[in-house]
Amino acid sequence: MILTTTNQIEGKQVTQYHGIISGEIITGVNFIKDFFAGIRDVFGGRSKSYEKELIKARDAALEELTKRAEAMGANAVIGIDIDYEVIGSKNAMMMIIATGTAVTIA
Repeated sequence: MILTTTNQIEGKQVTQYHGIISGEIITGVNFIKDFFAGIRDVFGGRSKSYEKELIKARDAALEELTKRAEAMGANAVIGIDIDYEVIGSKNAMMMIIATGTAVTIA
Protein backbone atom coordinates (compact mmCIF):
# COMPACT_ATOMS: atom_id res chain seq x y z
CA MET A 1 0.00 0.00 0.00
CA ILE A 2 1.42 3.35 -1.04
CA LEU A 3 0.38 6.36 1.05
CA THR A 4 1.21 9.85 -0.17
CA THR A 5 0.24 13.46 0.37
CA THR A 6 0.64 14.16 -3.35
CA ASN A 7 -2.14 13.75 -5.92
CA GLN A 8 -0.10 11.46 -8.13
CA ILE A 9 2.71 8.94 -7.78
CA GLU A 10 5.71 9.37 -10.05
CA GLY A 11 5.94 6.58 -12.61
CA LYS A 12 2.48 5.24 -11.73
CA GLN A 13 -0.90 5.81 -13.32
CA VAL A 14 -4.20 5.89 -11.44
CA THR A 15 -6.43 3.32 -13.11
CA GLN A 16 -9.39 3.51 -10.71
CA TYR A 17 -10.69 5.92 -8.09
CA HIS A 18 -12.47 4.20 -5.20
CA GLY A 19 -13.47 7.32 -3.28
CA ILE A 20 -12.60 9.52 -0.36
CA ILE A 21 -11.73 7.65 2.82
CA SER A 22 -10.68 8.54 6.33
CA GLY A 23 -9.11 7.04 9.41
CA GLU A 24 -10.08 8.54 12.75
CA ILE A 25 -8.49 8.09 16.14
CA ILE A 26 -9.63 9.62 19.41
CA THR A 27 -7.32 9.11 22.35
CA GLY A 28 -7.16 10.35 25.91
CA VAL A 29 -4.09 12.06 27.28
CA ASN A 30 -2.68 10.74 30.54
CA PHE A 31 -2.78 13.15 33.52
CA ILE A 32 0.88 12.36 34.37
CA LYS A 33 1.90 13.47 30.88
CA ASP A 34 -0.22 16.60 31.39
CA PHE A 35 1.63 17.30 34.63
CA PHE A 36 5.09 16.97 33.09
CA ALA A 37 4.01 18.91 30.00
CA GLY A 38 2.89 21.70 32.35
CA ILE A 39 6.35 21.74 33.93
CA ARG A 40 7.93 21.92 30.46
CA ASP A 41 5.58 24.81 29.65
CA VAL A 42 6.92 26.76 32.64
CA PHE A 43 10.61 25.95 32.17
CA GLY A 44 10.71 25.49 28.42
CA GLY A 45 11.70 22.52 26.30
CA ARG A 46 10.00 19.83 24.31
CA SER A 47 7.44 17.44 25.70
CA LYS A 48 8.68 14.05 24.52
CA SER A 49 5.68 12.27 26.04
CA TYR A 50 3.21 14.35 24.01
CA GLU A 51 5.33 13.94 20.89
CA LYS A 52 5.26 10.16 21.33
CA GLU A 53 1.48 10.21 21.78
CA LEU A 54 1.05 12.29 18.61
CA ILE A 55 3.23 9.90 16.63
CA LYS A 56 1.35 6.84 17.93
CA ALA A 57 -2.03 8.43 17.19
CA ARG A 58 -0.99 9.57 13.70
CA ASP A 59 0.32 6.09 12.88
CA ALA A 60 -2.93 4.53 14.14
CA ALA A 61 -5.02 6.90 11.97
CA LEU A 62 -2.91 6.01 8.91
CA GLU A 63 -3.25 2.31 9.72
CA GLU A 64 -7.04 2.71 9.88
CA LEU A 65 -6.94 4.58 6.55
CA THR A 66 -4.90 1.74 5.02
CA LYS A 67 -7.34 -0.93 6.23
CA ARG A 68 -10.29 0.93 4.74
CA ALA A 69 -8.49 1.43 1.43
CA GLU A 70 -7.59 -2.27 1.24
CA ALA A 71 -11.22 -3.19 1.98
CA MET A 72 -12.24 -1.13 -1.07
CA GLY A 73 -9.71 -2.92 -3.29
CA ALA A 74 -7.30 0.03 -3.49
CA ASN A 75 -3.52 -0.34 -3.52
CA ALA A 76 -2.72 3.32 -2.78
CA VAL A 77 -4.10 6.41 -1.06
CA ILE A 78 -3.26 9.77 -2.58
CA GLY A 79 -3.80 13.35 -1.41
CA ILE A 80 -3.55 12.45 2.27
CA ASP A 81 -4.21 15.21 4.79
CA ILE A 82 -3.83 14.75 8.54
CA ASP A 83 -5.71 16.98 10.98
CA TYR A 84 -5.23 17.20 14.75
CA GLU A 85 -7.83 18.56 17.19
CA VAL A 86 -8.29 18.59 20.94
CA ILE A 87 -11.80 17.82 22.11
CA GLY A 88 -13.79 16.98 25.21
CA SER A 89 -13.99 18.33 28.69
CA LYS A 90 -10.88 20.40 29.46
CA ASN A 91 -9.48 19.39 26.06
CA ALA A 92 -8.53 16.00 27.54
CA MET A 93 -9.01 14.07 24.29
CA MET A 94 -7.03 14.26 21.09
CA MET A 95 -8.58 13.51 17.70
CA ILE A 96 -6.51 12.72 14.63
CA ILE A 97 -8.18 12.32 11.24
CA ALA A 98 -6.32 11.16 8.13
CA THR A 99 -8.23 11.60 4.87
CA GLY A 100 -7.32 10.80 1.30
CA THR A 101 -8.50 9.26 -1.95
CA ALA A 102 -8.31 5.48 -2.30
CA VAL A 103 -7.07 4.49 -5.76
CA THR A 104 -5.73 1.62 -7.77
CA ILE A 105 -2.45 2.35 -9.50
CA ALA A 106 -0.54 0.46 -12.17
